[in-house]
Amino acid sequence: MHFKIAKSSTIAAELTVPGDKSISHRAIMLGALTNGPCVITNFLEGEDCLATMAAMRKLGVRIEHPEAGAVVVHGAKGRFTQPASDLNCGNSGTTVRLLSGILAAQPFRTRMTGDASLSQRPMRRVIEPLTQMGARLTAEGARDTLPLIIDGGPLTGIRYEMPHASAQVKSAVLLAGLFASGKTTVVEPAPSRDHTERMLEYFQVRPVRQGSAVSVYGGQTLESRDFKVPGDISSAAFWLVAAAAQRGSRLRIGNVGLNPTRTGVLAVLVRMGARLREIVETAEGEPSGVIEIKGATLHGTMIDGDEIPNLIDEIPAIAVAAALASGKTTIRGASELRVKETDRIAAIASNLRAMGVAVAEFDDGMEITGGARLHGARLPSFGDHRIAMAFTIAGLFADEETIIEDVACVATSYPTFEETLRLVRSGKAIPRKSAAERGTVGASVRRTRAGTSL
Repeated sequence: MHFKIAKSSTIAAELTVPGDKSISHRAIMLGALTNGPCVITNFLEGEDCLATMAAMRKLGVRIEHPEAGAVVVHGAKGRFTQPASDLNCGNSGTTVRLLSGILAAQPFRTRMTGDASLSQRPMRRVIEPLTQMGARLTAEGARDTLPLIIDGGPLTGIRYEMPHASAQVKSAVLLAGLFASGKTTVVEPAPSRDHTERMLEYFQVRPVRQGSAVSVYGGQTLESRDFKVPGDISSAAFWLVAAAAQRGSRLRIGNVGLNPTRTGVLAVLVRMGARLREIVETAEGEPSGVIEIKGATLHGTMIDGDEIPNLIDEIPAIAVAAALASGKTTIRGASELRVKETDRIAAIASNLRAMGVAVAEFDDGMEITGGARLHGARLPSFGDHRIAMAFTIAGLFADEETIIEDVACVATSYPTFEETLRLVRSGKAIPRKSAAERGTVGASVRRTRAGTSL
């Protein structure tokens, strides 16, 4: 399966994006920890999130899926049953790492596996803190990789100072802390996305935040509540880049997540000269609202430091924006990209060079010299959904046809990407309101945070 992309005309569209992948994972897991049924709407029907659903079902959680985007999770109060076979986490690092925190407290053995890509990703980062809490974890693969065996049992709260900022590791420790005796504290070297903390609070467990440390107390049960998943800003990033880099384009994306720990991509685009506005309409649980953007002439920027953890997933899209901008864009401190679904630094550099872009590659990032005319090429996806989508957007600016190979991986996070691509190219307004999307959570709160004026 492949995408064929020709150069695009000006974009003028209104759209929504699928439910947030990170939040959909957490909604299923946290729903299973509650004391009753939770109706989850706008749930992402991607392969990664479906792997989480399948794993929770194998742990004895009753989950109904009455229609696309709607899921009912019947909370088991955090008490699960030993699965009859391995939990296959597919391609999902979020599934295996967050679920490790929950399984560390269960009184049975669990073995987790994944596909070839996930089986290359490091698990030592969750093994170390969970072992300190009293669980026994064994990685059977070389270099502490999957399969991962967890022998769960009683846990004791710890204070864990993370060597690297990681929302997945932080979440694994906090989820284990719900079952541990005493207080569990995670100290972050830099802020990472805070979906787990926000959702714990939404389900009536209040984490304690003190500076760079966040804590939970063991022995608490989450209260069941319905939850609406906002649209995924990581999915929106591809369309934002497509519109931002083309003068005369206009794009409006509704019902998209605007959590401040996820909007780093917007700050970078504004710094590059993008003309955008974000409007927060709903603030309870997970902030969400509207992003409006107009095309402009972009210029290079520096991306590094504490902002990296909050836009790590958007760097493939940002790299394409950098190629379309004037001047140089430097990305440093992003070594985490080396251990994603593929080595994203190498993949981005290789594909940009194939399109005629000058790229200097570093151990922890790259320097992209923008402004050259892109030319079409036949490009691999490297089996990575974000690489496939980012270079599809690059193809919209290339002089000749671009072919992206092996795009089945896109279904892990954005099953309707190709459909949306066709509609964006047609210039049609495409707001889509399914039954799942019509759900509401809490009262509407409206405020505007503007970047460069529209």
